Amino acid sequence: MAKLSSELYLISPLDVAGNFSDRLARALDAGPVAAFQFRVKDIDEHEAARLAEPLQRICADREVAFIVNDSISLAKRLGADGVHLGQDDGDVNDARDRLGRNAQIGVTCHDSRHMAMDAGEEGADYVAFGAFYPSSTKETKHVAGLDLLEWWQGIFELPCVAIGGITPSNCAPLIQAGADFLAVSSAVWSGDESANVAAFFEAIRANPRVAKDD
Repeated sequence: MAKLSSELYLISPLDVAGNFSDRLARALDAGPVAAFQFRVKDIDEHEAARLAEPLQRICADREVAFIVNDSISLAKRLGADGVHLGQDDGDVNDARDRLGRNAQIGVTCHDSRHMAMDAGEEGADYVAFGAFYPSSTKETKHVAGLDLLEWWQGIFELPCVAIGGITPSNCAPLIQAGADFLAVSSAVWSGDESANVAAFFEAIRANPRVAKDD
């Protein structure tokens, strides 16, 4: 398969109990997904690990990176492929020391060029910008513009993730501006996950972008 201009980075809903493991399998089977972020709130680490383990196996079986949101300690406990850090969730150097050199470490950088450059200098594997559109998943406190993606792609080799209210119908400008990954949650889980993932791939394939190393 030809390399796509952007790849999907799925983020879990907050409720991953019940039949969610079946839904995850269907979503991942609908097309090549690069990563899945396990994002739960307000539960202890033991319960989070219990919920994560079957989802982690589903990802491993499909060679999809399993990324833990916020918690370096949970990522280490699970032997996860990586961790995604908000600005208040610890630093890249600590995560690298605890998770090892092969861990994928991402950092939320909102709409800040300075935060992104700092994350890159500290050794992050990717930076995440947003929100680009209003989101139903979390409160929108920072709004990022397409110029941020264009600027980043014009200067840096480090991959960037676009996040915030992204749907199959509005993702084209993000792809064309240079988003290496599209982080999506409610646009997949709020309906038929298989059909929604397929719709994203149709949108991505319809919007080719010249690779930055071309």
